[in-house]
Amino acid sequence: MKILISVVAALLTVVVTTSAQAFCGFYVARADTSLFNRASQVVLVRDENRTVITMANDFEGKVADFAVVVPVPTMIEREQINVGDRAVVQHLDAYTSPRLVEYHDPDPCMRYDRMEMSQDSAAFPKASSEMKRAARSQGVTIEASYTVGEYDILILSASQSDGLIRWLNDNGYRIPRGAKRVVDSYLKQDMRFFVAKVNLEEQSKLGYQYLRPLQVAYESNKFMLPIRLGTLNAKGKQELYVYALTRTGRVETTNYRTVKLPTNTELPEFVQGEFPEFYRAMFDKQTRAENERGVFLEYAWDMAWCDPCAADPLSAKELRQLGVFWIGGNNSRAGKIAPPPAAAQNVFVTRLHVRYDREHFPEDLVFQETGDRQNYQGRYVIRHPWKGETSCDATQYQASVRDRQEREAQQLANLTGWNIDDIRAKIKFAGGERPLPRKEPWWKRIWG
Repeated sequence: MKILISVVAALLTVVVTTSAQAFCGFYVARADTSLFNRASQVVLVRDENRTVITMANDFEGKVADFAVVVPVPTMIEREQINVGDRAVVQHLDAYTSPRLVEYHDPDPCMRYDRMEMSQDSAAFPKASSEMKRAARSQGVTIEASYTVGEYDILILSASQSDGLIRWLNDNGYRIPRGAKRVVDSYLKQDMRFFVAKVNLEEQSKLGYQYLRPLQVAYESNKFMLPIRLGTLNAKGKQELYVYALTRTGRVETTNYRTVKLPTNTELPEFVQGEFPEFYRAMFDKQTRAENERGVFLEYAWDMAWCDPCAADPLSAKELRQLGVFWIGGNNSRAGKIAPPPAAAQNVFVTRLHVRYDREHFPEDLVFQETGDRQNYQGRYVIRHPWKGETSCDATQYQASVRDRQEREAQQLANLTGWNIDDIRAKIKFAGGERPLPRKEPWWKRIWG
């Protein structure tokens, strides 16, 4: 029996500081999707009423058991379906991930001008006749069937949810109990169902050892992501990452609160070795603060550049692979063929992170484009004290370092809920509270 996976599945089936900054510093770590279990990724390319959706999944198991059912707002033709490149989605994840950066204090005995971070924002995806008859007998119409890459795909419509659910179950798709009401709501919106499973023969010919992302392009006034079917049989909460690419600016949800995560926070040095633990704890606390109903902004930036970069910006070729149709190739808006740009142009990326379940997210995610091109990134800072020899009285500097470390301890405790005494002990153990530099003993100058 096919396992109806949840996001690709889910979707489918199945204290904040300034947010716009030009940054500097050295990137040392990132909070990519590997930090969380059961994490699904969706790329949404949106322009006017045109959408390209790329669905990457983290399915593990026998590919013969893979299946996905996706509500879609319109009829889908063969030419609107593609199989994407997983590496491009991974690159996008790396580029947009929240990041840890570090600075090193200079010698306190040297005159220097400390550079403050600028607060200015910068401009810058064949059904047999017998199968069709059986479907019609249950009020289900197989409107189209395709084989695309390693996937067999059906486009279904139905008059009643009971018949559709029966047909899917009869054909090996494990539809969760309680799906009738959700399926009914999609049918009332005149939505169709995109159904995919793996064609083992085609997969063997192609030689892939993993499932590549599925991509669908369509036109609809609905800018949304269906997640409710995936919550019906989910075990616990699920993580969803949405990467939205537009011409205009930042994307936000309209039916849930979109929240910027705390950013530009200075943290103790030891967090450099515990960044995954810090980020998970911080995200957990922020989720609780929003009563587990928030959609969190982790990144919003013009894709022509980054500062500091957790990965290079995507190339124009990679963006085209994700469905960004307005750069290079055929410019449908102008009706002209444009030369491919040397770098990404006029593409703004928004990264949203959602932890959801049936109780707290009873509705599908509905989005809107905004004209807000203000840059934002989840960015966390490590400042290393000077640890070399000093040629002057560094008492004042050492005192300022201890004051700074106490502020860092309090900020870390506030962001994560960790015990502040444990944090202070780790700072001290790491050498944060060092004695003042001592002069070389006089007797060493005698006996060397």
